[in-house]
Amino acid sequence: MNESINKTIGVAFCVCLICSLVVSFSAVSLRDLQNENKLNDKRIKILQAADIYNPDEEIKDQFLKLETKFVNFETGKLMDTYMDFSLEEYDPILATRDSNLSSKVPTSEDIAVIKNRENIGKIFILRNDDYSINKLILPIRGYGLWGTLYGYISIENDFNTIAGIEFYDHKETPGLGAEVDNPKWKNLWAGKEIYQNGEVSLSVIKGKVDNNDKDAQYEIDGLSGATITSRGVTNMIAYWFGESGYSKLFKELNYES
Repeated sequence: MNESINKTIGVAFCVCLICSLVVSFSAVSLRDLQNENKLNDKRIKILQAADIYNPDEEIKDQFLKLETKFVNFETGKLMDTYMDFSLEEYDPILATRDSNLSSKVPTSEDIAVIKNRENIGKIFILRNDDYSINKLILPIRGYGLWGTLYGYISIENDFNTIAGIEFYDHKETPGLGAEVDNPKWKNLWAGKEIYQNGEVSLSVIKGKVDNNDKDAQYEIDGLSGATITSRGVTNMIAYWFGESGYSKLFKELNYES
């Protein structure tokens, strides 16, 4: 009887060992493919925000239409190099976990609740045939109801008019805050303006925008039943287009032009 039990345990052990090896091998062999898929998901969101995504073309080929640059948030200057990082592999979110690569956002200024902001960001530029800027595609993030929303916002070459917005990761409630993914709501952003008299005025309001209102160009329809998410998106816009975000970049680009 003991011999039978030992055989059973031995067989079970061998089966478990073989299964674990198969799972481990699959995880390792598929890791590169999974990482590439995640990267392509972000690339699609960037292309969609810029309104140039074509599902019938290779994603990598489409992405070559964009120019990638580092941006120094303190000076607003664009850079081609940053330490030993490559433009393709540099991850600003990972940089926020390194105190040498990021700065703590003072609580009084942290309206988007990001806690740490990378010292050097990464943006994407769509250029015209004459090399002038057509659109900028900028990473944005901020806290909603259940967690941080991560996305991209595209602006026209006046550095004030929204061209598109996309979110690639969030934890908002389906049917409520998750409506940030609703194409109808995202389409409301195109043509809206960010700044009024030099101040960030664009906001997601409660209810529907009255197009006869003098401030309608700075307002987005609220997300029904998702007041906190709507406020989070408003705070996100206020932070990233303020002095701690991209406003210095816009001043630098306006100066250069």
